[in-house]
Amino acid sequence: MRGLMISAPASGTGKTTVTLGLIAALRARGLSVQPFKSGPDYIDPAFHSAAAGRPSLNLDGWAMPRAMVRALAATSGNADIVVAEGSMGLFDGVAAPGAWGTGASADIAALTGWPVVLVLDVGGQAQTAAAVARGLATFRPDVAVAGVVLNRVASPRHEALVRAGMEAAGIRVFGALPREPSLTLPERHLGLVQAEEQSDLAGFLASAGAFVARHLDLDALVAAAGAAPPVGHPVQVEGQTAPPGQRIALARDAAFSFVYPHLLAAWRAAGAEVLPFSPLADEAPDASADVCWLPGGYPELHAGRLAAAGRFHAGLTAFAQTRPVHGECGGYMALGQGLVDKDGTRHRMAGLLGLETSFQKRKMHLGYRLAELLAPIPGAEQGARLRGHEFHYATILSQPDDPLARVTDATGTEIAETGARRGRVTGSFFHLIARAA
Repeated sequence: MRGLMISAPASGTGKTTVTLGLIAALRARGLSVQPFKSGPDYIDPAFHSAAAGRPSLNLDGWAMPRAMVRALAATSGNADIVVAEGSMGLFDGVAAPGAWGTGASADIAALTGWPVVLVLDVGGQAQTAAAVARGLATFRPDVAVAGVVLNRVASPRHEALVRAGMEAAGIRVFGALPREPSLTLPERHLGLVQAEEQSDLAGFLASAGAFVARHLDLDALVAAAGAAPPVGHPVQVEGQTAPPGQRIALARDAAFSFVYPHLLAAWRAAGAEVLPFSPLADEAPDASADVCWLPGGYPELHAGRLAAAGRFHAGLTAFAQTRPVHGECGGYMALGQGLVDKDGTRHRMAGLLGLETSFQKRKMHLGYRLAELLAPIPGAEQGARLRGHEFHYATILSQPDDPLARVTDATGTEIAETGARRGRVTGSFFHLIARAA
């Protein structure tokens, strides 16, 4: 599938806004656009999906085998073009490869053959931007840089100087975006405020699409899209995890929204049925389900409502007496005894695990994780090796239950956050992405 990887030298350059604007502009032209996100991110893909009208999937060279990345990329077969958004800087990843790559966007671009379009924040510089672009374009011979988008251009004179540098360096310019403060999305501690919480997301996407269409050469961008040759054998599903059950009660609302789309798609493809329910609406898991899954999200922002959700607590407790319940990150915290919010107020949680967590003194936990299960979880047996990611600011005050897994980071260093298990209930800060070999 022909596509482009939208990347940059660093975070904060405007990649997401350019990606959303490009998706919206191409869709306004009548093209079907398949979005992807490089790396472990829940929030950006939700914006992609809103802009494209179809699910955005994560692609990850550290956590996913090559065959799995190819299989997910192949889901774009009925789209006109792929627009994939990178993470951090183009070559930024961990020090040691995981499944095969370091998690860098460049790994995905090289594997798929999608040329890179660099978004450069040229504020405070002129011709020097060309040196940065040329360095990125020549750093890895297996990564093709199609050209650049100049962002946050101050004036026509500024644009002319930057373009002169790019011309001298042999770097193509697809367009220049002036500063536009209105095209800024609000942020919070884990990234952008979620797409579903935006009051006028449709208006923002329309404005971003029109802005990109005015300032970028869309024809040239579409023509620059490329792809790797076919792999020559049937797509495999190596790395895919089994559904956690046949009928899956899935917590799904503003407090529990971090679910990788590729996992849900694989569960459904295997014949499982997903039954969403909302703890914030005080709903209990469906009584007909055979497993309950509480994903990550923002329980810390809704701790008071969760504490008061009596039907949810009672229904979850009754469910756990006969069937497995698993929580990831925010879901793990909600299964614990209590959660202390940023103001120091403790809120009662479900009490199915002994975990006590606090956001009063925030500490960032971030990075890839490899977990070897010491006990089974829904969809994976004891001894299974799972690749995933951890990103949260919670501190564990106490965790008296048995550990769930031996967990190491990308360097092989053992991590203290092992998760927990008590009876049929399991949980971990670890977000599952794929099975490891």
